Amino acid sequence: MIVECILTTMSTDGRANFAPMGVTWGEAEIVVRPYRDTTTFANLLGTGEAVVNLIDDAASFARAVLRTAEFPSFPAEVVRGVVLEDVCSWREIRVREAVTSGPRGHFVCEVVHRGVRREFVGFNRARHAVLEAAILATRTRILPIDEILAEYRRLQVIVDKTAGPREAEAMAELAAYVQREATTVKAGDS
Repeated sequence: MIVECILTTMSTDGRANFAPMGVTWGEAEIVVRPYRDTTTFANLLGTGEAVVNLIDDAASFARAVLRTAEFPSFPAEVVRGVVLEDVCSWREIRVREAVTSGPRGHFVCEVVHRGVRREFVGFNRARHAVLEAAILATRTRILPIDEILAEYRRLQVIVDKTAGPREAEAMAELAAYVQREATTVKAGDS
């Protein structure tokens, strides 16, 4: 099962990276599959450790995609890394096996520590829509841009019906980002 999280990794010189990512979930083992050209990939190779942050704030996923905010965090307990302040629960993981050939890495990680700060409230439909929009925003150079724009129109209807202020703002920021990407992609096709 793929679980969406904010994965935090550290560079070898101690800089934290916050990346929205789907990980293959297991109680004792978590698989992380970042693209080779990402900071997450480099950090996992460099340090071999990460933190899987489970959160219920869809706006945080949008901010992580857009890289528009620093996330308040505190040091992890066992691994070299950080935990988001707004986390519901987290898993600290250590790479046990790494396959680095191909377009994506395949890091099999052992769960070495678990933590809980608060109850996971869950997502309403708008939160799910913003989460899907955030994932699509990371694919603007991979998927056909017209398909992404069509999906954004569908997701916007859900946000308009069910969002609170945080979800509405996050969706607006993501939509503006995707529109800018669409302009860039279409200009490159000319």
